[in-house]
Amino acid sequence: MAFKSKLKWVALFVLALSLVSLVAHLSMTKFSSMNLAQYSAKEALSHDIPNIGSSLEVKRNKRLWGDVRSLEFLQPYANPRSSYPAPDENSNGFIYAKIFGGFEKIRSSICDLVTISRLLNATLVIPEIQQSTRSKGVSYKFKSFTYLYDEEEFIISLKNDVNIVKTLPEYLKAARKRSEFPIFKPQNSASPNFYVREVLPKLKKAKVVGLIITDGGCLQSILPPSMSEFQRLRCRVGFHALQFRTEIQILGLRIVERLRASGQPFLAYHPGLVRDTLAYHGCAELYQDVHTELIQYRRAQLIKQGIINDELSVDSHMRRENGSCPLMPEEVGLLLRAIGYPPQTIIYLAGSKTFGGQRLLIPLRSLFPNLVDRTTLCSKTELFDLVGPEAPLPADIFRPPLQKSEQQLIDEWKKAGPRPRPLPPPPYRPIYQHEKEGWYAWITETDKEPGPSPMDLRNQAHRLIWDALDYIVSVEADAFIPGFNNDGSGWPDFSGLAIGQRLYERASSRTYRPDRKTIAALFNITRDDMYHPKRNWTLSAKEHLNRSLSEDGLIRQSLLSKPKSFLSHPLPECSCRIPSGEITKQVKGKDGRILYGGEEECPKWMHSARGEGAIDDKTESAEDDDDAAEQLEADATDVTSSLTSLIDHDEEWDPND
Repeated sequence: MAFKSKLKWVALFVLALSLVSLVAHLSMTKFSSMNLAQYSAKEALSHDIPNIGSSLEVKRNKRLWGDVRSLEFLQPYANPRSSYPAPDENSNGFIYAKIFGGFEKIRSSICDLVTISRLLNATLVIPEIQQSTRSKGVSYKFKSFTYLYDEEEFIISLKNDVNIVKTLPEYLKAARKRSEFPIFKPQNSASPNFYVREVLPKLKKAKVVGLIITDGGCLQSILPPSMSEFQRLRCRVGFHALQFRTEIQILGLRIVERLRASGQPFLAYHPGLVRDTLAYHGCAELYQDVHTELIQYRRAQLIKQGIINDELSVDSHMRRENGSCPLMPEEVGLLLRAIGYPPQTIIYLAGSKTFGGQRLLIPLRSLFPNLVDRTTLCSKTELFDLVGPEAPLPADIFRPPLQKSEQQLIDEWKKAGPRPRPLPPPPYRPIYQHEKEGWYAWITETDKEPGPSPMDLRNQAHRLIWDALDYIVSVEADAFIPGFNNDGSGWPDFSGLAIGQRLYERASSRTYRPDRKTIAALFNITRDDMYHPKRNWTLSAKEHLNRSLSEDGLIRQSLLSKPKSFLSHPLPECSCRIPSGEITKQVKGKDGRILYGGEEECPKWMHSARGEGAIDDKTESAEDDDDAAEQLEADATDVTSSLTSLIDHDEEWDPND
């Protein structure tokens, strides 16, 4: 009996102790939950980089961040070379234009418009950007052009090239509303002869013509050598006159300052994952689930419109192997680690929208935790101050799909085909609002994609501003790597424009130009063991990317980019060459025109400015050689371990999760 009583007391004691422990834990949870720290990308960046916010300058690794010396002799020079008369005040008439498309198409189209106006001796009316008109729900503070660009700066910068007015004269506006003037829809490959023979006579007769531009341009990229001044005019428009409005420039430069606050350099990366280009090249199988359906639906539309002359279903993996599909973020992260970039590297993610969402960025973020974008570096107030005050939009009222009648269901079942027929459809159940999964929810309701809602149109206008911010950061970045450019579609792309401006402003800047076909072949070798590659694979990847920085990559870029987009490779027309002892190769296109190596010698004043830094360059060169000699052996042995260190740290992490 005594033994049983002792057991009762022990059980009672244990029960009381458990109760006290439970009360204590509940109390701690209650009083500590009010002080939970919220995650902040800025604070995380500060934690990884202790010196952020200070003015301490960190010594850069020249092997990763240094300039490309073989391209230092190229300097920007878009000034007219020969006699260049001012525009005639008595022009042949007015040209007004409507531009459709996103950021890249708008920027490229405006450059072509100015060039055509000069060619036809016409007065250009400030073009109308259709994606930012008042009907799209943008703020009343802006017109379509001023929503993105500085209108006054645009007019003043080009006063010696083209006559530009803000609107048509009053006596012509009524006639335009009545559609009395001829309208043209030129292709992006239209030749100068088309405008001289077709447009100019009607311009002289009607005094006004309209252009509707939908393909991201209205003039062929490569012009005859006799029209080099028109190519330089394109450069003056794209790289000087097209300045973003002041608020966008200020915030863009503020983002750059925040990225460099620690004194460390940063790399900009643009994935280039856009639904239209993915559909154009047939890269649907690189995705899963609903995204594959969305790409295929868009591809079917492009085939129906005659833009694609190909089958609907193609082998995406074969397209990837021939370089037609983009490098996925995971692959870019592995390539950067192979080059030698440490996990603490700051990477800025450019692009207003990445098709596939944040799920695609999980492997890249695991390799480089300091992956940031405009939303992590700017407050919501800073971003929404750019779009200005906007009128409230009507509520998105949910409309359930129309219910089919019993007779319709029976008819569908009878038409199902030969036996064995499928079971009759289940009873109708409405799709509720909480079951809609986002902008692609229409797939669960209908086979036809609905038109954009008012909120979709407003978001498209907002994306112009977000792309402008990312463009500023990409051009100013210490290094830049594209995920998808030179795709061959003929449409201008964000990465191509950023690479072109970096090449123009400072050709020696560290801009990677990877060959996707070569990269695909490299990953096919180690596809089953991507996170533990062999040393030879790492060295091959590193060699390819380093070669893409130099003349080899630039020459390949000239062969692929310039025939499609002049702004992506503005050489040799918009640059000059400082004399050096090296002999430069001349690269010609299929038509015999020089694409690289035909730059003129720079003016003497550029020689003197360059000479002031010659001593510093020699000193830095000697220091770099010493550093390279010291680190060559270490780099050869540690380059593979730097790539696998993250996975060795956490073997349970699954990149496909």
